[in-house]
Amino acid sequence: MSTKDAVAILAGAVLVVSLLGNTKTQQATAASPLGNTAGTRPGLAPITNAADKADARALITRLTTKGRGPGTGYERTKYGANWADTAAGVPYAHNGCRTRDDLLARDGTDLTYRPGSHCELIALRLTDPYTGRTINWHKDKADEIQVDHIVPLAYAWHMGANHWPMTKRIDFANDPLELLPVDGAANEQKDASGPASWLPPQHTIRCAYVTRFAQVALKYDLPVTKADKATMLAQCR
Repeated sequence: MSTKDAVAILAGAVLVVSLLGNTKTQQATAASPLGNTAGTRPGLAPITNAADKADARALITRLTTKGRGPGTGYERTKYGANWADTAAGVPYAHNGCRTRDDLLARDGTDLTYRPGSHCELIALRLTDPYTGRTINWHKDKADEIQVDHIVPLAYAWHMGANHWPMTKRIDFANDPLELLPVDGAANEQKDASGPASWLPPQHTIRCAYVTRFAQVALKYDLPVTKADKATMLAQCR
């Protein structure tokens, strides 16, 4: 067999494996929230230098504060169906894929899709920004990666989202700026907490996390508690 023939056979074999596995390899380089105001770039990179920390503090300073209101009437369905592709005013809206899959594809690497689908992911690798660990995820253990609402939906409800129109709540729940695939256990520990009650276990990411929290709150004119604002500013000193 000639070298040329061998190369052709090998190339064909690689093509067949690729088609059978429906796998896409990509490099998801985490972006700083300061350069990711639309939320369409992957992950959450630490904010480390003095100038960027000053920019983060300036952003957080713009937040308004108020006391945490009652949670009367809160249900997840008040923000629309889980991961429905029905938002109107945010990136990825009406692209035919569930919001969760959009976010997994944004932040994951070595993506494997269900055969015949360009949306439904069945396996990927994720570097979790909250804990720093690498997660080799498969849909059989779906909850090992959860898509976190940076500003929890229940928190937003307490702080004024109960008065929003439904269309705004659907946008909020499906906005990629507000969403981050993370370690499931860490997300469950966070629950509906603001920054004064919960911060990512990985200290180096905390300034970036509260900056993203502030970006979401400012975009949706959502106040935070005084304790949360003070904690947020302290993370970017």
